[in-house]
Amino acid sequence: MKLPTVRELARQYGTSRATAEKALGILKAEGLVVGRYGSGNYVRDDHPVRWLGPDRYARSRWQITTVEVRADDPESDATVQQGGQTQEVSRVPADEQVADALGIHPGDEVIERARVVTREGLPTHTMTSYYRVEDVEDTPICDPRPGIAGRGGGFAILSERGLDPHEITEELRARMPTPDEVETLRLPPGEPVVELQRITRTADGRPVEYAIGVHAASRFGWRYTFEIPE
Repeated sequence: MKLPTVRELARQYGTSRATAEKALGILKAEGLVVGRYGSGNYVRDDHPVRWLGPDRYARSRWQITTVEVRADDPESDATVQQGGQTQEVSRVPADEQVADALGIHPGDEVIERARVVTREGLPTHTMTSYYRVEDVEDTPICDPRPGIAGRGGGFAILSERGLDPHEITEELRARMPTPDEVETLRLPPGEPVVELQRITRTADGRPVEYAIGVHAASRFGWRYTFEIPE
């Protein structure tokens, strides 16, 4: 919703323009109002927060659930995917960060799978995964069409290749977005992002995926329940 101009607000509430401008500044600082250059000030859209926890990696979600991801490949007993995602797949040389996570050498070729995930038409986060070429070559993970990989997602495909995901390490950190991230995620001025880095390993400790996700901070929360270590 677009707000009246500063002059109109001052007149409506019987105050000075300086006071109206100060009030708008406070609302912007609290994230309730956003300014759009050349257009005016708007009440910030309120997006529902999606809570994420370990249950999103549950085996039941990718071992026995199939997801209908493409209109040209329907399956009557599939579950319809919530939201959608673009997908770009390419072969790239591993930088030091990717190489260290996957246990390979810098410069070794890896499969990079980059996605922009949307919900109700709004971008919510990006996710870029890296795999050793020999682990995912000629699998649906390398399919560049929009949607999840195959019918059970990347974990199901790894499992089919004898690389059962067993252990996950996640690191979360909040930061301000880059200009490209602001544009991709359509972020209002001043909104931070939460960067998630994930390493997925098999039961014997072999890393099979390294992923970096960038999430709009106002649209996600993380919740974990665990036993307190000794």
